[in-house]
Amino acid sequence: MDIKDTARPLDGAGVSAFLRSLPAKPLLLGLGEARHFVGELGELRNQIFRHLVEHEGYRSFAIESDCLRGLVVDDYITTGAGTLDDVMESGFSHAFGASPANRELVRWMRAYNEEHDEKLRFFGFDGPLEYWAESPRQALTGLYALLDGPLPCTMETLDALLGPDDRWTNEATVMDPSQSIGRSADARRLRILADDLVALLDTQVPRLSVKDRERAALYARTAVGLLRYHSWMADTSPARIMRLSALRDAMMAANLRAVAGQGSALVFCHNLHLQRDKSSMRIGDLPVEWWSAGAITEAHLGDRYAFLASAFGTVGDDTPPPDTVEGILSTLPWDRSLIDARRLAEAITKPAPRVSHDFRYFPLDPARLDMIDGVVFLKQAVKLG
Repeated sequence: MDIKDTARPLDGAGVSAFLRSLPAKPLLLGLGEARHFVGELGELRNQIFRHLVEHEGYRSFAIESDCLRGLVVDDYITTGAGTLDDVMESGFSHAFGASPANRELVRWMRAYNEEHDEKLRFFGFDGPLEYWAESPRQALTGLYALLDGPLPCTMETLDALLGPDDRWTNEATVMDPSQSIGRSADARRLRILADDLVALLDTQVPRLSVKDRERAALYARTAVGLLRYHSWMADTSPARIMRLSALRDAMMAANLRAVAGQGSALVFCHNLHLQRDKSSMRIGDLPVEWWSAGAITEAHLGDRYAFLASAFGTVGDDTPPPDTVEGILSTLPWDRSLIDARRLAEAITKPAPRVSHDFRYFPLDPARLDMIDGVVFLKQAVKLG
């Protein structure tokens, strides 16, 4: 089989044809990043999303960014609250608000909503964390404010147990578990109260508006997830990093299931989080493995979850060897291609693993092509942030 038979130029017609080739229309279509902050991929993602909105009925976009900050972006897109500059500053984590492609996406979504009754939605689906984590204050107090009495404690008690936010956000806890307050008496009391508040939410769902119901559920997931994460930040066992990594992806997956409840969505995130397999890394001599958010999501959604991994030929000045997957794909006649990954796995034999000189680029794993639905391939990635 010629590899050209596995691919098509990446345009709107190609995206629609790809969707028709799947066993079911996906509720969540994942578009993975092989490397963050690639300008060309962000621009291409925007084009794909616009096509999905205008021709395939998609109404939501989700990105690997703080789920609570994402509320700021969603409010702006749906109601016009705030200014674009302020939204880009406060509505994203991981420095994603500085991305020109993200700014253009938010601008376009707001403009679309001004002209249409059926509104587009924006979601961050990462937790408020990476390896350090935010205070659970916003999630706990936000949930508390949406509930009716009798409540398990006063707001003053909740505030006293939370204390100053900087004792939660101390970045030294990443390397030193002894500096974490995640297993302190206050944190243990907060976990019990969070459980009580979540249980109370279940009893009060009928009295909440649809918007408040959605927001309360987000606050509940995030409060419980953050307190659990902080608890494991205080752990001193060899399982600490594995458990923290697994908890982050589990929080992502829970948020993605909530996004799926809103209808079809494009999900933009690193390949490693969206893949259907275990993620892995080494911390010194210690191998660490955990199930990715994509694997967890597929376990719940089945074939209503689909995953397009991205891959690049030349990354900056790093050119792939010709016997790697990216090197083989670089022979395609199009600058931007959409490839059927399983057919590609049948068409190429024994490709070599690529070792990139750009440590932030994660090459395709030749042994895992059959676990991807498709590959979005760019011959060149030049705009690197």
